Amino acid sequence: MRPLLKPSPRNRCVFLFLLFSLWLGASCPLQAQNEGGDIALAKEYARKGENEKAAFLFSRLRPDEQLAPNILPDYLSSLLGLKQFKDAEKLVKKGMRQFPEEASYGVALGGVYAAAGDQAAMTKQYERVISQLKPVQVVPVATEFMKRNQPELAEKVFLKGRELAKNDTEFSPQLIQLYTRTGQNENLMAETLRLVQTDNQQLPFVRNMLQNSLHEEKDFDALEKQLLSNVQKYPEQEVYSELLLWLQLQRHDFTGALVQAKALDRRARAQGSRVMDLAAIAQQNNDYESAIAGYEYVIREYRTGPFYGLARQRLVQTREEQVRNTYPVDPAKIRGLIGEYQQVLTELGKKPETASVLRNMAALYAFQLDEKDKAMALLQEVIDMPRASLDVVDDAKINLADIYLLRGEPWEATLLYSQVEKSHKDSPVGYEAKLRNARLSYFAGDFKLAQSHLDILKQATSREIANDAMQLSLLISDNTAMDTAGVALRDYAAVELLVFQNKLPEAIKGLDNLLQKYPGHALTDEAWYLKGQLQRRTGDYNGAITTLARITSNPKYDVLSDDALFLTASILEENLQDREKAKELYNNLLVKYPGSIYVAEARKRFRKLRGDVLN
Repeated sequence: MRPLLKPSPRNRCVFLFLLFSLWLGASCPLQAQNEGGDIALAKEYARKGENEKAAFLFSRLRPDEQLAPNILPDYLSSLLGLKQFKDAEKLVKKGMRQFPEEASYGVALGGVYAAAGDQAAMTKQYERVISQLKPVQVVPVATEFMKRNQPELAEKVFLKGRELAKNDTEFSPQLIQLYTRTGQNENLMAETLRLVQTDNQQLPFVRNMLQNSLHEEKDFDALEKQLLSNVQKYPEQEVYSELLLWLQLQRHDFTGALVQAKALDRRARAQGSRVMDLAAIAQQNNDYESAIAGYEYVIREYRTGPFYGLARQRLVQTREEQVRNTYPVDPAKIRGLIGEYQQVLTELGKKPETASVLRNMAALYAFQLDEKDKAMALLQEVIDMPRASLDVVDDAKINLADIYLLRGEPWEATLLYSQVEKSHKDSPVGYEAKLRNARLSYFAGDFKLAQSHLDILKQATSREIANDAMQLSLLISDNTAMDTAGVALRDYAAVELLVFQNKLPEAIKGLDNLLQKYPGHALTDEAWYLKGQLQRRTGDYNGAITTLARITSNPKYDVLSDDALFLTASILEENLQDREKAKELYNNLLVKYPGSIYVAEARKRFRKLRGDVLN
């Protein structure tokens, strides 16, 4: 057996180094694992509010670990929970020295002073953080303030960041989000408007944001004030005039919108197109004065422009609508309108472009003056007009069919309506003809045939026609569900035919008979509302108000309550000149029916009666 060799000093050193290495490799992962476990456990205790256990475990960590950004906030929370304010202050200050780039530690120190009740120290510390802010620290510091439910300080941080960036629109998205969360509507509007100063592509987003912030009258006022200020402050920024025009249209303030439309039209050298568009919208919304002012402007300023002829025609059309909607209608004014139409024809000539003038004259002769033969002769001129488009001819055929219905010749009427339907399938003119055919079937009491037409029209691309079809369809279905024969509905349809024929006294008498014959019927509210409308048209304003009160004072007539309330207010304002009572009712509608289709118009009228200056 060979004797064991005695290890040399060199071999002994190598052996000890290898042994130490093996021990180190085995022990270090275990130590790291234990430390990682302590951190996770400490954080769990902190989350549960077991602050003593959490603070104890955090205190066992190495100092550099205690100060790390992912650990210090939890350690600090535990110390504050134990009211160990001095220890908390020391911890944060150490963290600030160790990680000077961590600006959130400065906010945390202010939080320590706040928890300790030292408001002066807290305020001073927060001011120091904001005054020493660096551009890269803006978002994290503001986020830290938001976490602490201090949005006013977060706002200061973003505004300081904007100052550092020397950019008026820097941090706009963050400020918009902050103002939205905190309900600061005026600041939200102002900040949203900044987005379009340098980027007009933001306009759709800005409109959407502004639309969402318009809830009450004061919101409309605040936005209008800011836009007017921006228009004056940045006259070169056309976008603010565009937004002001948009806002005024939202408010149905067509007088103010007309001012902006004129300015934009001049700037773009559009030869009256912007004003024509605005006047058409005002006309559709029955603001005849604004529409007339717009058309007169185009006629006066652009006599050789491309829109002169159209403006001449629309001006008289608007005056006609104004006369026909001022009750009772004055026959002398109707003849005056016919004279104006004749002047337009003399100036512009009879041609397809002026066909609407002939059709309007025909309607006045037929429906207002009961001179049907003259009306039919004018329409036949349009139908026989050389080079007249199919659309022009078919519009005249619809008008001619209406007059046949006036004359009590429904078969001739339906023949013409059907001709137009066939020649204009899937087009607005064709849909209009089908709607007239549906009404004709309804007037005749053939509700099944009427519904078959209406079921198609409810899918029409024209929203107005689809809505009209839906309303008539609902009227039929609601009143034939229990009464399959539709006996009461037949009487009501007969009354509506009398209204169409402008036989208003006979229609009112028919409604009285219906209400007496079918007490409590589902049609009662419809009958009261129609009677109120007809009483207004015949000049019985007090009678109309009494009739409409039967709807507004009865909760079971809630479907038509807002309609009746708005109509009552309109009669008081326009016909009886009782401005105070009208203002009260418009306000009642805004409060009681915020989702009503009349809200925008009621708001505009309320503001006008209140004495607001509508720019």
